[in-house]
Amino acid sequence: MNIFTSNKIYGILTVALFATIATVIAQIPQVRSLAISPLVIGIVLGIIFANTVRNKIPTAWLPGILFSAKTLLRIAIVFYGFRITFQQIASVGIEGLLISTIMLSTTMILGIVIGIKLLKLDRDTAILVASGSAVCGAAAVLATEEVLKSEPHKTAIAVGTVVLFGTISMFLYPIMYEAGLLDMDVTQFGLYVGSSVHEVAQVVAAGGAVDAISSDTAIIVKMIRVMMIAPMLLILGLFLSKLGNHSSKGAKKLVIPWFAILFIAVAGFHSLHLLPVTLVNQINHVDTFLLTMAMTALGMETHIAKFKQAGLRPVLLALFLFVWLVTAGYFLTLNLS
Repeated sequence: MNIFTSNKIYGILTVALFATIATVIAQIPQVRSLAISPLVIGIVLGIIFANTVRNKIPTAWLPGILFSAKTLLRIAIVFYGFRITFQQIASVGIEGLLISTIMLSTTMILGIVIGIKLLKLDRDTAILVASGSAVCGAAAVLATEEVLKSEPHKTAIAVGTVVLFGTISMFLYPIMYEAGLLDMDVTQFGLYVGSSVHEVAQVVAAGGAVDAISSDTAIIVKMIRVMMIAPMLLILGLFLSKLGNHSSKGAKKLVIPWFAILFIAVAGFHSLHLLPVTLVNQINHVDTFLLTMAMTALGMETHIAKFKQAGLRPVLLALFLFVWLVTAGYFLTLNLS
C-alpha cells in the first residue's frame, strides 16, 4: 500500500514534526556554540517520546516510524555524498589520506576486538561504538546500523558515546594547542583534528578555534574519513558474511551496503561540479533533515531499560577509543606530516 494513502504517513509526519523541533533547537545560539547537531537532539527527543507517549499513538502509525528509520536513512546516506569531492581529498595530499586511513582502520579494529573480547560486549554494540569513533560520529553509526540490522537502542547507546567524547575532544584539542602541549604547526593541527575528532561539527569547532588554515585542513581530512565510510561498510559486509549474520540464522550471506556504493557515486558526480553551489547547499540542508528524521525515529524505538542493561561497558570502550584517537592521532600526525 502506498505510504501516502495509509496511516503510515501519520507516523512519518510525527517523526518529521519532532525532527523539525530538533532542527529549531539546534539553531539556538547557545546550542550552536556547543556544536550539537540536530541529529543528536533528534535522538534525544525520540527517546523522550518512546518512554512517555509512544504507547498512546495508534499502532497503525508505527510502520511510518520504521520507514523513517530505515528507508529515509538509506536515502540520506546516499545524498551525504554531496558534502565531499575527490578534489578535496587530493588537496591534502597523501599525508592526509594516509593518516585518515590508518586512524580509521586501527580504531575500528581495536574497538571490535576490545569491545567483544575484553569487555564482553555484544557484536553489534561493539561495532557501532567503534564505527562512530573511527569514521564520522552519528552518521557513521546510522550507516553501520543499516548493515548490521541491529536493535535501535544499541544505535542510541553508540551515538551517546560519540556525543560524550566528541564534545570533550572539541574543547580539549584547542586547549592543548593554545597551552603549548602540542608540538605542531597549524596545518599539522588541522590534520590531527580532522583525523581523530568524532563528528564533522566538532571538527569544524575544534579546527576553527585555532586558525583558518587549521580549520580548512581539518574539515577536508574529516571529509576523507566520511568518504571512507563506503569501503568500511563493504569490508564490514564481508566480515559479517564470514561470521554469519544473526538475521540469517547462521547462513553466510554477503551483506552488500548498496547505499554506501551509491554514496561514492554521488560524491563522484558532485566532483564534476555540474550543479550550482546554491542547489548543492539546499540538498545538504534537506539531507541533514532526513538524517535527523532517521535519528529521531531510532530514538522512538529506544527504551531507557535497554540502556540500563548495557551498563558502563559501551562507555568504557568509547573511553579507550577516545584515548587512542588523542594519543595515536598526535604521534601519527607528527611522524607522517
